[in-house]
Amino acid sequence: MLSILLLVLAQPAEPTLRIRAVGDVMLGTTVPAGFLPPDDAAHSLDDVADWLRDADLTFANLEGPLCDNGETTKCKKTGSCYAFRSPTRYVKHLVDVGVDLASTANNHAGDFGDICRRETEKTLDGAGITWSGAKGSIGVRLLPDGRKVALVGFHTSAGVNDVNDLAAAKALVKEAKTKADLVIVSFHGGGEGTKASRVVMGVEKYLGENRGDLPSFARGVIDAGAAVVIGHGPHVLRGIEVYNGHLIAYSLGNFATYGRFNLSGPLKIGAVLEVELAKDGKFVRGKLLPTQQEGEGIPKKDAQARAVKMVKELTALDFPKSGVKVSPTGDLTP
Repeated sequence: MLSILLLVLAQPAEPTLRIRAVGDVMLGTTVPAGFLPPDDAAHSLDDVADWLRDADLTFANLEGPLCDNGETTKCKKTGSCYAFRSPTRYVKHLVDVGVDLASTANNHAGDFGDICRRETEKTLDGAGITWSGAKGSIGVRLLPDGRKVALVGFHTSAGVNDVNDLAAAKALVKEAKTKADLVIVSFHGGGEGTKASRVVMGVEKYLGENRGDLPSFARGVIDAGAAVVIGHGPHVLRGIEVYNGHLIAYSLGNFATYGRFNLSGPLKIGAVLEVELAKDGKFVRGKLLPTQQEGEGIPKKDAQARAVKMVKELTALDFPKSGVKVSPTGDLTP
């Protein structure tokens, strides 16, 4: 009798929600000219589409606005810096591969001003994609079974939910929890580039800018009620930890970033992260599906599974005690 009871107690909680998430997505930009894919991005996501569609909810960070208007004051002359603006018609490509949730909280969302921020939000609303990013915004999505899932996106720039204001972030997550059964938090933070693959324990700076104390932020919003935290921003993969039973992915890297991105070395390596959550939002199990970008920035499945090796090594380095377990096949367990 005792052995049967112990066996029952040892069984992991049954997952009730399966999420798949990717990092930075920018399918092409109209500024400067010449950086849209030859097929207008119609087939840019074909190779990874089945991975994206296979989930209850699919998340992406929208790295730049979906907009056909606006002007940028970011660059003194065309091509002198990085300002992105993807055509609004590209939202169809996101819908076609099953994207349900999108963050608009990042350093490129405002490249073409508030007019493009609002046009992006209107475009996502029209396509049925739930978003969050603008200050105070909480996206709530109703699932077919009647449950509600909230998304709250954070960054360090003006006009968005602020990574660096932990008190306000926790209050916003608590508010989101009153509106939904589970809360997903997304953040765009940390340094950038090939030297930014390690998680900094404390305030992280890049080019003199405060890019957040990401461990304190992520753990803080979980304490406030978030079920899972999904990070992006460094353009490279980072380690994954489990905090009080909840998963924190510190960066999913570049996923589909066409034309204007440096894709050398680890910058071209990305992943589709699968997270299975129990009813209380705790992490049950997951999987890392490895991708790479080819050519100017077309995501493909990576037969070499480099993302799995990288995340396994980085997790062991940065989270020796709290890190998720990564198997050679990419399976993730607490």
